[in-house]
Amino acid sequence: MPLYFSADTLTSAKVVLVDQLPIPPLLSWGLTRFAEFERANFNGITYLNTFFLKRDQENNEVIHFHELIHIIQWRILGPKRFLFSYANGLEDFGYRDSPLEAMAYDAEAAFTAKDIFDAEKMVARKLS
Repeated sequence: MPLYFSADTLTSAKVVLVDQLPIPPLLSWGLTRFAEFERANFNGITYLNTFFLKRDQENNEVIHFHELIHIIQWRILGPKRFLFSYANGLEDFGYRDSPLEAMAYDAEAAFTAKDIFDAEKMVARKLS
């Protein structure tokens, strides 16, 4: 991971292993258009500088990379803009094609292909 992320990012990121991911109860808040997201079976989710992983994903380097991309997105956009952008992306494009997820999946694919790049600069460039 040090080839892709700064030492600051890697030391400040927190990983929490859980049996069940902490997904906000969007349906109970009246946000019915996000029902699919709430019911999805994800392996990880990121809030600010912390990502939660299902216990069986502890050693999955690819998901760690994906969630670190989201940490950079949270940092650059800030909580308000991240949540607004993420929600708009879900509503307009669905989960997989929402811009913030597409960015994370594209970076993940490059990582899996063993491409070496500065992930933080890539996220900053794509968000500008």
